[in-house]
Amino acid sequence: MAAKKKIDKIPFAVIGGSGVYQIEGMKTLRTFFPSTPFGKPSDPITIGEFHGIKCAFLPRHGVGHRYLPSEIPQRANFFALKLLGVEKVIALSACGSLKEELPPRHFVIPDQIVDRTKGRVSTFFGEGIVAHVSFAHPFSPSLSKLLANSARALGIPVHEGGTYICMEGPAFSTKAESHFHRKMGFDVIGMTAIPEAKLAREAEMSYALLAMVTDFDCWKDEEVTVQLVIQNLLANAENAKKLVAHALPQLSSIPNESAQALQGAIFTNPSAIPAKMKKALQPLVGKYLK
Repeated sequence: MAAKKKIDKIPFAVIGGSGVYQIEGMKTLRTFFPSTPFGKPSDPITIGEFHGIKCAFLPRHGVGHRYLPSEIPQRANFFALKLLGVEKVIALSACGSLKEELPPRHFVIPDQIVDRTKGRVSTFFGEGIVAHVSFAHPFSPSLSKLLANSARALGIPVHEGGTYICMEGPAFSTKAESHFHRKMGFDVIGMTAIPEAKLAREAEMSYALLAMVTDFDCWKDEEVTVQLVIQNLLANAENAKKLVAHALPQLSSIPNESAQALQGAIFTNPSAIPAKMKKALQPLVGKYLK
């Protein structure tokens, strides 16, 4: 019987948000569309080479923007990236601004997140295996700093730090909600960074978010419309692609701060974990459960 072909490790991944469904200039080597214990990813993952750097690209909403924020198969997405050997993830995401000093077409690289979603599954664990990862600092400091430095080098307006609040969607905020979030001191609002940030941590991947401001939510504008969002989204997408191109060649120089995130996080006695769960989650827990 022929030996199973080994998949080359792809250490870096870019997750494209609204308006970013491909990376221009990436030479496609192949695609990867595996079945996982959590189903299929949003779309086939493009594995390519960008100026000599191998990386993976996944459009979170699917090409053509087919998935609502709450419908995105996030666990399948990150499990598939884990199968590729991904260690560092740059996530691109459109967002609304909750502060005057964060106008449309500026980028924000948050360092904190608040989860206001409703019922999304945000863990790989359960069904007989329990794990509690540390999540005090949800974004990679090193990767976030790299993105900020790349934005500055390109002359793209960027703001470091701040809190991203993740709402359920798909409707935009009411004015009451928008004013409440401002009073709470949050900086930007979006619909997709949860459960991404949590799953990335469980998958032991460094994760940084490039939040691209498209609007002022509705605390300032009378209402947020798709037309308004799309105009700014397209301009942001072009800058995001330039930033990714600048940052990718530098990713190998920064550490994966989440490489041991599951060490000591699995609470369940190994003897009590169902064999089927050990097998299903082997790419995640194999080095801890022999």
